[in-house]
Amino acid sequence: MAIDMRQFHQTFFEESLEGLANMETELLHLEKAAANKGQETVAADPEILNTIFRAAHSIKGGSSTFGFEDVVGFAHVLESRLDAMRDGRLTPTRNVISLLLLSVDCLRSLIISARTGKEGDNNAIDSIRKQLENLESEQPSSPPLTVPVLKPPQGTISHWQITFRPHLHLFHTGNDPLRILRELDDLGECRVQVDISSLPGWDQIKPEECYLGWKIELIGPIPRETINEIFSWVVDDCSLEIDRKPMQSLAPRSIAEAVASMDAQAGTLRVSVPKVDALINTVGELVITQTMLSLIASNFSFDNLSRLFAGITQLERNTRELQESVMSIRMLPLSFAFNRLLRMAHDMSQRLGKKVELIFQGEQTEIDKTVIDRLIDPLMHLARNSLDHGIELPAERLAAGKPETGYITLKAYQKGGNVVIEVRDDGRGLSHERIFAKAVERGMVSSSSNLSPEEIAELIFLPGFSTTESVSDLSGRGVGMDVVRNNIRSLGGSVEIATQPGRGTCFTLRLPLTLAILDGLSVQVGDQTYILPLVNIVESVRILPQQVSRPVGSSEMYGLRKEFMPLLRLNELFHVESRSTDFSQGLLVIVEAEGKKAGLYVDDLLDQQQVVIKNLATHYRKVEGISAATILGDGTVAMILDVPGLIRLAHTGTVHATPHAGDSPASSMATPTLN
Repeated sequence: MAIDMRQFHQTFFEESLEGLANMETELLHLEKAAANKGQETVAADPEILNTIFRAAHSIKGGSSTFGFEDVVGFAHVLESRLDAMRDGRLTPTRNVISLLLLSVDCLRSLIISARTGKEGDNNAIDSIRKQLENLESEQPSSPPLTVPVLKPPQGTISHWQITFRPHLHLFHTGNDPLRILRELDDLGECRVQVDISSLPGWDQIKPEECYLGWKIELIGPIPRETINEIFSWVVDDCSLEIDRKPMQSLAPRSIAEAVASMDAQAGTLRVSVPKVDALINTVGELVITQTMLSLIASNFSFDNLSRLFAGITQLERNTRELQESVMSIRMLPLSFAFNRLLRMAHDMSQRLGKKVELIFQGEQTEIDKTVIDRLIDPLMHLARNSLDHGIELPAERLAAGKPETGYITLKAYQKGGNVVIEVRDDGRGLSHERIFAKAVERGMVSSSSNLSPEEIAELIFLPGFSTTESVSDLSGRGVGMDVVRNNIRSLGGSVEIATQPGRGTCFTLRLPLTLAILDGLSVQVGDQTYILPLVNIVESVRILPQQVSRPVGSSEMYGLRKEFMPLLRLNELFHVESRSTDFSQGLLVIVEAEGKKAGLYVDDLLDQQQVVIKNLATHYRKVEGISAATILGDGTVAMILDVPGLIRLAHTGTVHATPHAGDSPASSMATPTLN
């Protein structure tokens, strides 16, 4: 019986890309060793060479098994040169190592082409292959390296923003919006948000009419013509807007970065055997406890009441252990994200003529894989900005009394329920004067504004703050920084900035350990229950009316120990009737995020608990001041408050009530519709 080998393709592709990543890392170690000794050549560690050779040999063997002849041919040439390095026939000069790094890129491009069925940049690949074949072991120094521009095999990555609103009669034409959304999803990374603003009441709905609209973000190597073709059948029966959003500095600039972005979407996860064993043991304990409770229930009497309570306690312990085991499986060290920056730093430093070294600290700190996948692009952008516009040229550094080599440090550590990542460079820092001048020029602030240095630095996060022409003047920090902050905020995190002119800049990212579970404090506002993340809570206090003030043209403020902060009445914000009309009978929960505080007025504090996070936008729609939802033990839905968002609104004075309670999530989601 013939075996369908295609079932093993995905495993081959994943293992091959992982092997290439290891090859790349080890080659960079070889080059760094030579650079540290100030030599063009270095005696290579035999174990490093063996590791690189084994990866190439495995890829060659696997690709031969599956019939990927292009991969086999290139891998054979690369394997031969690596073998020559192992037995001393080829000297590992820095020029040779650079060529081997480009060869890794070519091999990666060929593998992605085999996976996607789309042709890669054959001219560039052939150029690198010929240079590999022409390497002469007798020559201690290789001829000058020709570096072709190697393009990602899937084409240029584009970021499309699509607004699709069918006319009411769309169904009459035989078209189905679901088919269109499925076709878009097949093209690349697709995020869809439904628009229900035109949905009438239940008594007015006509099943044969289309009331919904969609806002779609599509990221991938997708030409406009392909999108137009998908909508060609409905273009006269809908309102359609297709706009290309700038990828800005988040767009991959090399094949290595392109693969880093693409590979981050892989849907698989490698788990160590001890973690699996622990999970199996916990499930076994859970089965034993369930059997015991079933026996008690089948022969229940009041004499067994103590055994029942003991069994429930054991069940609670088993459930908690099971949750911890499952969560540990999703946790990966941040080195998975950090190591992807090494190649980018290598390529950029050579292109810019700079000497830069990346330093990793705390890279074994673990975080949820989902967070890591979405963290790679922002980290790539921050590190690239530091290298490109923060770190000075060697001559400039020497003139400033600095060493020629600049340093970019990525430091990770766990603090409470968060993981903190610092991206720090020892470059020129931000110029507050130039940032303020550019903001005034673009009409973002008034020339008479009296801003502190910290407030001026925050201006770089404003959308569209910088243009290409202003990159060199402003150290390039404004290009795409709003994208970085938005990406981090979408993970429930925050970004802070600190800078010293002439000494460097540090970006501090605070991220939740996981996007699945949250330690929270449930609070009551009227008849509604809300969840406040514990990591944002500072303290809770009884309200003293005399400490509440309302400055002219501002919202309410609360004074606590000589510190004033905005006061938010959650009952007014969410149109919920408070339990008491006496303001002093409530409580004020002091919360903090992004270095700022606010006081949230609630009726009562309930209890602390772990809750399972449900995406609100997926099941309902995005609501200001609310980040997600959860289902409580009694089956009711509770909203998880977006504390950073509430604080930002409070400090900017733009707080306004959500829609009427009849339309708010607190009321319309009163039944557990989340799955």
